[in-house]
Amino acid sequence: MTTNRITLAELRAMDAQQLAALPVDQLALLADDVTALKADAKTLGDKMNAILHARFGDQAAVTRRMEGKDTGRVRFQLNGFEVVADLPKRTEWAEARLAEAVATLREWGEDPADYVAIEMSVPESRYAAWPPRIRTLFEPARTVGTGRPSYTLTQKEPT
Repeated sequence: MTTNRITLAELRAMDAQQLAALPVDQLALLADDVTALKADAKTLGDKMNAILHARFGDQAAVTRRMEGKDTGRVRFQLNGFEVVADLPKRTEWAEARLAEAVATLREWGEDPADYVAIEMSVPESRYAAWPPRIRTLFEPARTVGTGRPSYTLTQKEPT
């Protein structure tokens, strides 16, 4: 059976002017194909990430512990590959407790804008630079979790 439907392979070979001249029904079909391709790529990416985490997650955790880290990027060698495992830090702040801490800062004569961003969140870099007294005040409002782990495999030349 022959069809006049434009394929994604044909789409790749066409320039913008040719694509703009396609009938709307063809553009709609191509848009559907691209949407399905994106969803498939996301599913495959998620699956690949789960596979890499299953394969390298324990070693990454051990390496992080050895380096005194809970989160962040670590590197280790395995069978001629360097594995880079990244576990981003995700920090959340309880707004009600932040508001209480900000009120206390004001009572102390401090300017909360020196410590807290206007949207009532605390940039991690600021928190890390605070003096202990200020950190202690805000500590109850802070929760530290982790983000999605990611891995990069780079083949190394034999030495």
